[in-house]
Amino acid sequence: MESSQSTLIVPPGYRPLLDPRHTERAIQKIKEAFQTSLAYELNLVRVTAPLFVRAHQGINDDLNGVERPVRFQVGGLGNEEAEIVQSLAKWKRLALADLGFSPGEGIYADMNAVRPDDTMDNIHSLYVDQWDWELALEPGERTRAVLERVVRTVYDVIRRTERYICHEYEELSPQLPREITIVHALDLARRYPGLSPKEREYRLCRDHGAIFITGIGAPLGDLPPHDGRAPDYDDWTTETAPGYRGLNGDILVYDEVLDIPLELSSMGIRVDPAALERQLEISGATDRRELYFHRRLLAGELPASIGGGIGQSRLCMFYLRKAHIGEIQSGLWPREMARACQEAGIPLL
Repeated sequence: MESSQSTLIVPPGYRPLLDPRHTERAIQKIKEAFQTSLAYELNLVRVTAPLFVRAHQGINDDLNGVERPVRFQVGGLGNEEAEIVQSLAKWKRLALADLGFSPGEGIYADMNAVRPDDTMDNIHSLYVDQWDWELALEPGERTRAVLERVVRTVYDVIRRTERYICHEYEELSPQLPREITIVHALDLARRYPGLSPKEREYRLCRDHGAIFITGIGAPLGDLPPHDGRAPDYDDWTTETAPGYRGLNGDILVYDEVLDIPLELSSMGIRVDPAALERQLEISGATDRRELYFHRRLLAGELPASIGGGIGQSRLCMFYLRKAHIGEIQSGLWPREMARACQEAGIPLL
């Protein structure tokens, strides 16, 4: 594993544009404006989200398929095990069904998670806070056109909020382009042969400012997948055109402070029973068919949907031109990293 020093980026001559007190106020403004706009544009209702769920039900997410959830025993439940959520992708779909939401209606929630396997660096911490949203669809809306329409709507909210906060603080200026560039991971690999997936992201994001990479999870012809995805929430196997698969992807923007592509959102159209069966087979996870969530999905009890998570701290970090996510959220950091940030004038909360 890399040392904490090697994973820290210190931008030359960095100085925060807002002091900690004004930063806290700006965070509040961003969160209020963004969630209001997102809810309006996608017709979402705020719901209360769980911090933890019962273990062994298939409700929690394993993200790329390898991350360990924080698990503990609950004395009041006869020492039954519970897990702190890693995201709410599957829980939200259950909520859509149980609360009776119709196609065109959806929900969003403040999701707070602990991900102990995340590397701690400028943009990763143990604590994850995001808006988790889910929109019910008609079965016939599980298409690439619907995915791209919703991606552009979400991006418009991201861009609109940037313009708002820049209007509030003269120290800030807008950076996002008017349009987001959408590209399939297979075309990205063909455009930049010989580069790694992260290097491809950097090149495209630096050139266009904001991108959505679709088709994440499935093999890219003879190449491995762009990145991993768990088999039971996003649909990464449905064919959308000859040779192209996947109804999911990531929104990334170019972060000028750190000179990196910054992922703000992972989202996608969710698996239907056929896609779930396919992806469980590919992933060697067919035993999950017996879990609570999977049984309900395979029985046709859950609506078709599209959803995702949008990082709150990352979004604020980008808008406020911060060099470290620890300038936005209070957390635990390796001592060497905290010392290096202090010496570089990066004020961690």
